Amino acid sequence: MSSHDTVHVDLGDRSYDVLIGEGLLAAAGRHIKPFLKLDRTIIVTDRNIAPLYLEALQHSLEQAGVASEAVILPPGDSTKDFANLQDLLNTLLSYGIERSTTLIALGGGMVGDITGFAAAILLRGIDYIQIPTSLLAQVDSSVGGKTAINAPHGKNLIGAFHQPRLVLADTGALDTLPQRELLAGYAEVVKYGLIDDPEFFYWLEGHGAALCDGNPAARRHAVMTSCQAKADIVAGDERESGRRALLNFGHTFGHALEAESGFSDILLHGEGVAIGMAMAFDISVLMGLCSAEDAARVHRHFGSIGLETGLQPIQGMTWSPRVLLAHMGKDKKVKDGQLTFVLTRGIGQAFLNSDVREEDILTILKEAATG
Repeated sequence: MSSHDTVHVDLGDRSYDVLIGEGLLAAAGRHIKPFLKLDRTIIVTDRNIAPLYLEALQHSLEQAGVASEAVILPPGDSTKDFANLQDLLNTLLSYGIERSTTLIALGGGMVGDITGFAAAILLRGIDYIQIPTSLLAQVDSSVGGKTAINAPHGKNLIGAFHQPRLVLADTGALDTLPQRELLAGYAEVVKYGLIDDPEFFYWLEGHGAALCDGNPAARRHAVMTSCQAKADIVAGDERESGRRALLNFGHTFGHALEAESGFSDILLHGEGVAIGMAMAFDISVLMGLCSAEDAARVHRHFGSIGLETGLQPIQGMTWSPRVLLAHMGKDKKVKDGQLTFVLTRGIGQAFLNSDVREEDILTILKEAATG
């Protein structure tokens, strides 16, 4: 029997629990069966995750009396496009799904995003369950009901809010995560401290290295704290009309970097977010909102873990500040033609600001690109 912590996402009749702990994949059938309307489910995963966890999940479901079929997608964020979504939808429809069918997303953020979006639009909406296997997905993308695919114009521009019925975050799955993917997810963990929990950021300064080196207690605490922070924000602002926008800290810069790199593995999402958060601190310093000491502290912490905060070390890319600014103009947070940034007055003091001068943005982009 697995022991786990539980975070409740309070959204009225769309409420659900996030279970966090080791061994949850082996016990998945027992946790999932009460949420199924049929004793049959379809698992969506990718080619990297399937050899690691698909058999264990299907065995657990079988032990609970649940039949399953699997759809295996190509790995990588570039899979989040119309072509792959169409293939996924047609495959799911060919399996004879009905409105009582439940999908299971087994994998990282890409799998969760495209599966959740498929569930949102198939037959005008069916249930799905998240089993995130990456740190980024466990602390961020699996919780909150944001589902999406990318467009040539930008990241996650086509999607829907569609909450899962259950999230199973098996922290033991992080043991097989490549170190680069783990560090990319760690950036999203740090984000919660930088937004409004300075004590958590201080804890990460002391324990982040242990978390990244595989300490189970540190990982569980970080996932639990991050999920609770996100659950609290989502419960008060499900559709991002206010405070939930703070969760985009670093993302306006980061998404522009991802778009310019073609949503490829040149730059992982979390790597872009880490650079974006460092830029958000830098522009806050430039605007006189934040102390240079706090910005230096953030740069120093990311560097100590192994995350870049500038663009120069990224191989094969030439960054144009004006091109990056153009990408930002297509961001889904643009309102009345004006970009909204998440800026900061210091560690744990993020706020929304729609009054950022173009020349300040270009200055920070140029500094990041030239070092």
